[in-house]
Amino acid sequence: MRIVISEFMDEAAVDDLRRDFDVVYDPGLVDRPDDLCDALTGADALIVRNRTQVRGAVLKAADTVRVIGRLGVGLDNIDLDGCAARGIEVRPATGANDLAVAEYAVAAAMSLLRGAYDARQAMIAGEWPRTRLMGRESAGKRFGLVGFGAIARETARLARGFGFSLAAHDPFVPADAPEWKGVDNLSLADLAGGCDVVSLHVPLTDGTRHLVDAAFLSGMKPGAVLINAARGGVVDEAALADALRAGRLGGAALDVFETEPLTAEAAAKFDGLPNLILTPHIAGVTEESNVRVSSATARAVREVLSKIL
Repeated sequence: MRIVISEFMDEAAVDDLRRDFDVVYDPGLVDRPDDLCDALTGADALIVRNRTQVRGAVLKAADTVRVIGRLGVGLDNIDLDGCAARGIEVRPATGANDLAVAEYAVAAAMSLLRGAYDARQAMIAGEWPRTRLMGRESAGKRFGLVGFGAIARETARLARGFGFSLAAHDPFVPADAPEWKGVDNLSLADLAGGCDVVSLHVPLTDGTRHLVDAAFLSGMKPGAVLINAARGGVVDEAALADALRAGRLGGAALDVFETEPLTAEAAAKFDGLPNLILTPHIAGVTEESNVRVSSATARAVREVLSKIL
């Protein structure tokens, strides 16, 4: 049986699959959709991250695929209805990168509040900008989570350790659920207006696209910081750029974008903005989480294919 892997994966997990399967491992296939379609001819499984778009021609080419392993948890790059119609199982690596994303969110929040991450060039130039980089402490600040699933709860656990008080908004978590202990259950508007940090933890759906728009941003607490390590389309990037340029927010960290990778045109709106951290969709990717995610995905794909052997 043949497995096609179109994005990077831990080599040990790839080698493990090679013991029992014919594996086509080419992380460059994500940028060569025609070659990916060719590779999928007769394949039994496909393993992807977030960039491979499993829809249209790619899904049509996967007519013999039995399972798609997702190296991560977001599924907006996969046509789930189309997979279901073809009897293809989709297996995400649920929980394997929760800690990595949570650490990113808290680290980004603290960096933005402290404001001491961009002094290198000034100091090399002979400046000593102590007053400008005084910053704020995390203790006593309010950390707001939009979405309160597993990653958000792990983020809350870490944030609590740094002295943040906690609030969240998630209409899908019952109000009497034990997860709310020690966490204020707020409306979206109250969370935006009452938190020093707003961290996004929702999937990209029709209901969450541009959830953070100009109105949301204008309702945020002056000086608050925004963290998005969820999905790029959740934030209206043009509106965020305007809010940062106007000085209403204390800063923002974006790990995900409406266009990935960023094109020159998409990146132009961020040029010259103060207090902005940009990273290339790496919140959930650490050395440790890559091992966990790859191992979990390999196990899931092996489990499905073993039922067919």
